[in-house]
Amino acid sequence: MGVGISVLIGLKATILFLSFVYLRNLGFMLLAIPFLYASLVSFLLSLASHPSINLPMLLGKSTDGSFPIWSLIMFSPYLYFVRLFSTLRRMRSREAPYSEISEGLYVGGWPSSREKLPPGDPAVIDCTCELPRKSEFSGLAYMCVPTWDTRSPQPAEIESAVKWAIRKRELNRPIFIHCAYGHGRSVAVMCALLVALGIAEDWKNAEKLIKQKRPYIRMNGLHRKALEEWSKYQLSSPPKKKGEMGVSSLSR
Repeated sequence: MGVGISVLIGLKATILFLSFVYLRNLGFMLLAIPFLYASLVSFLLSLASHPSINLPMLLGKSTDGSFPIWSLIMFSPYLYFVRLFSTLRRMRSREAPYSEISEGLYVGGWPSSREKLPPGDPAVIDCTCELPRKSEFSGLAYMCVPTWDTRSPQPAEIESAVKWAIRKRELNRPIFIHCAYGHGRSVAVMCALLVALGIAEDWKNAEKLIKQKRPYIRMNGLHRKALEEWSKYQLSSPPKKKGEMGVSSLSR
């Protein structure tokens, strides 16, 4: 399945390293050192984001959505770049910051400001490992499922997110599931939630429903593989008693 972000970051590492070599050969060693550091960081992240390794915890994002100082310093070439890139890309995009898929169920991109957050003080499921939770949202219910861009949450993580969202729904809270742009990671979790709530028959129908409301979504093979595995546990779970929520429990 596609290597996605690991290839892109690997190309970035190569360009940065070549820039370092070029500047060093010109005699600008002090100017070249930041390029060397950025290339080494990018190379490390390229390895950590490869599907065979898949280590989003490397960035150090905490359960409350913040980043420790050591991470902000060590991975600054990447963390600040993706924030800037995400902001600029969404400024140029005509796509809505979020879409309501069913009543009180929203999927979208990183809420960098209050205007990009759905109404009703929603419970938030954050599927990014690279973007921070804004401090002004600290009063909202929050769950972090750290996942690399173009990758998918693991089936057990999808299950945990679904169960958490259902508990918040029981309290009549809107649910907002987001990743960077609301196209892949967050859509995978929303597909599972729609199935668990009985709104969609299976994740494939859920994907079609989401696409009707948010046309630019694009799940890849990794997202679909995770949902297929999640569905096997979901479908093979024992019959539930009356009044019990239809969400299975995945073994970790």
